[in-house]
Parts: sequence; C-alpha cells; structure tokens
Amino acid sequence: MSASTTPEPAKEVRDFLNQPQKMLINGKRVDAASGETFEVYDPSTNSVLTRVPKGGSEDIDRAVQAARTAFESGPWCKLTVSERGKMLWKLADLIEQHGEKFAQLETLDNGKPLAIARAADVPLTVDHFRYYAGLATKIHGETLDISVPYAPGASFFDFTLREPMGVVGQIIPWNFPLLMATWKLGVALAAGNCVVLKPAEQTPLSVLRLADLFAEAGFPDGVVNIVSGFPDTGAALSAHADVDKVAFTGSTEVGHEIVKASAGNLKRVSLELGGKSPTIVFPDADIDIAAAGVAGAIFFNHGQCCAAGSRLLVHKNIYEELIDRVSEQAKNIKVGPGMSPETEMGPLVSIEQQERVLNFIRSGESDGARIITGGNTPGGDMESGCYVNPTVFEKVQPDMKIVREEIFGPVLVAAPFDDVEEIIARGNDTPYGLAASVWTRDINKAHKVARGLKAGTVWVNCHNIFDANAPFGGYKMSGYGRDMSIHALENYTQVKNVIVQIH
Repeated sequence: MSASTTPEPAKEVRDFLNQPQKMLINGKRVDAASGETFEVYDPSTNSVLTRVPKGGSEDIDRAVQAARTAFESGPWCKLTVSERGKMLWKLADLIEQHGEKFAQLETLDNGKPLAIARAADVPLTVDHFRYYAGLATKIHGETLDISVPYAPGASFFDFTLREPMGVVGQIIPWNFPLLMATWKLGVALAAGNCVVLKPAEQTPLSVLRLADLFAEAGFPDGVVNIVSGFPDTGAALSAHADVDKVAFTGSTEVGHEIVKASAGNLKRVSLELGGKSPTIVFPDADIDIAAAGVAGAIFFNHGQCCAAGSRLLVHKNIYEELIDRVSEQAKNIKVGPGMSPETEMGPLVSIEQQERVLNFIRSGESDGARIITGGNTPGGDMESGCYVNPTVFEKVQPDMKIVREEIFGPVLVAAPFDDVEEIIARGNDTPYGLAASVWTRDINKAHKVARGLKAGTVWVNCHNIFDANAPFGGYKMSGYGRDMSIHALENYTQVKNVIVQIH
C-alpha cells in the first residue's frame, strides 16, 4: 500500500492532533514560558502532524519547583504505599481503555507498524504500570544484627529504611516513546518520587497524551510534570541543582554529557545507552528458528532498538546457508507507512536518522564490505518518507565503522567464526555491553557463552524478549543501573540506617 492510500487515523486521534498541545506542570496544561513551539512530523511522509511547546530552562525550573513542593509538602508524601499502588493500577486501566489511540499516536509519530504498537508497545506499557502498582507495597528495609567492639555489653536495634530519592529528572528516547516513559515513571512513582520527564523532541505526542491521564488516575498536582523541548531542555534538567536523580535512555555520547551535568550537586545517575549486540549462531542450532530470530533481532522496530542484534556471528559450517536465509527474509519484509495494515517495517524516525543510517551504509561499501540485500531506499510513493530498506552486509572486518559503531537502523553485519573460545572474545570485542543472543541446542554451550559474554542481557534461542519482571541494562559503555524488575528500585531509592541503643 502506498503512502498516498494509507488509512486515516481514528477521529479521536485526529482531534487530538488538531488541538493545541500543552505541557504538564504542577497539574496544569501550559505553554512554554517563551511561547515558542516546534513542529512534529510523520516520518512516513515528512508532513507536519502538529506543533508542541518548546520548553526551556524556565519551564524546567517551574516543573522542578512543582515536583519539589509535591514531594516535600504536598499530599503525595502523606499517601500510603497502597494508595500509590492503586493510582498506578488506575493509570494502567486508563491507558488500556485508550489503547488504540496510544497505538496510533506511536505509529504516526515514530513510524512503527500499527500492528506492533498494538501488540507490543501498548500492552507492555499497561503491564509495566501494573507490575509497579503491585510492587509499591513491597518496598521495605531490613533488620540487622550488629557487633560494636568498642561498646562491650551494649545492645542495639539496627534497621534500614528504603526511602525515595526525591525529585527525579527523566529523559527518554524516540524509539519506544510511550514504553520508555513507562519504564522510567512506573518505578519512580511506586517508590514515592516526584518526576520531571522530558520526551524526545522527535516523538513527544504519546507522552503528552499520557499527561491527560495522571489527574484522572488520582495523582496530585506536581507529582508528574512533562516538559517537551530540545536537547538544551534536557541539559537544563540534568544540571538542575534541585534534581536529586536523573535517568536517561539514549546515545552513549549524550550519556557522557548527562554525567558531566550531574556533577554540580552530585545527583544520582542511571543510564541505558547504546549497543552493538552480537547474535551468535552455532552449527547445531535449529536453522529455521535461528534465521527467523536473527532477522527479527535486527529488523524489529526498523533496527531502532538499543538491543538490536546488529552483529551476526555464524559458525563457518552453516554461514552460507544462514546468511542466504536471513537475506531472503530481509528482501521479503514489507516496507511501508506504519498505518498500513500490510506494513512490516515502517520508516525511520526522521530525515536526520535516515541520513545517518545511509551514511553508515556508504561507509561500509567504501571500506570494502559487500551488500547482499538492501542498502538503499524504496523510492516511488515512499520517496518523501524516511525509509531505508532492510540491509545485510558480509565480508566485514572488525575495524570497520559499521562493525564498531551503533547504526540504529535496519543494517546487519555478518561474519563467520570457528570455535567457542574465539566467539566469546569476538562477541565482547565492542565498547558496548547491552545485550546478546546465543542460538544452539547444546545447553552447556549456551551457559558457557552466556557466562562469558559481557552483556546485561543474554537471550538463548530468542532475542528482544522483554518483561516488567526482567531487569534490563548494560555493561561497559552501555551504561549503568537497571530498568524494570525489582532491581530498578536501586535507582530510585536510598537506604537510611537507623541504630537504636537499648537501655
């Protein structure tokens, strides 16, 4: 289906796009202090969807003050943990009720196929808030037995309290706008923090729609604040002296800047950054399952996934067969507008991202790598959109730019290997350590490689499997801290030790 015949979004989505967009500060929907706005585009056609407020440092300051007041003296700090949990559950219910609207907004704003937004992004969002709604009542300290050598005969009662950080700044990326907001908001609110969240400037719409639901779910004014804007807005949030903790998901380059900005008041930082994840396929793997899994690992969400399996390492005995199968699957992927029911891969998020990916492809060609399939744009009716065809490279070398750097697009680089010891070293031959997958029927081999890989997540005979109860984060330059699961509480709480002498 061509871009010109793509189905129209639902009336309620069109109505939302046609209304003035507002930020959320202290429970009020507001314009930017400057009055400035910026355009948000549909990447399938590069047409303007709407305009949103261009928040700046003054807006960040207002939002931080609102969050500080809500945390220190508002009704939020007086609520029971059960009441917090009920609000999160109510929020999940409201998102579920408006699920189709959220799915269409994700598709229009990000470009992803509507079928994926319906089946993955929205249900995972709902499940995530429900997970943390349940966890809100299970955050606890512990009692400790202590020995104090310099106080012989004295008796003490030692216990810990796990308390919220306070005001949290959160900056999210454009690849899964609603879901990434949820990964940050769910745990922060369950732990009792107040939040200032900045969505990516490319994809602010689903988060601005989410802003409509907090008051309906019962959250007091100032507990959640949403400020749209450009990187300077995120920089102001990261550096703000009254922000206690900042969480960021995005590029490693920006992650460095976040760390620098946090130094002023030594705020806590958690980072989920880039990746160059290997998919490692052994000759005993089920070739049908592996071929489909490898293709899904890189082409899911157009390759715009931090955990994308962008480096394919295949045992030499099955290299040719597997590459042929993966390349054939890549050729058959239906590229088109995300709103089209036939589309399996939509456009990249922006013209800038399209050009970035195409530059990587040109670099690979000039360095001597061979394109098996793809390497171009669809053209025709889709020429105005931000499309790149699924691309597979072979004859790559470890020092090539396409092998070393994160492309963040539908580009796979493939190479053969000989043995297990070699492949662990090659899998780790990257500055990143976010994820990996291993494809084999040998459970001993799977465990050996999983233990040897320096990655925050290792999937076996699958890839891109996420759940609210499964921690996600990286080693090395892929960041530190974990999103999701009970482990994410470490990012959003601090431990207080209380020692009482018993007389």
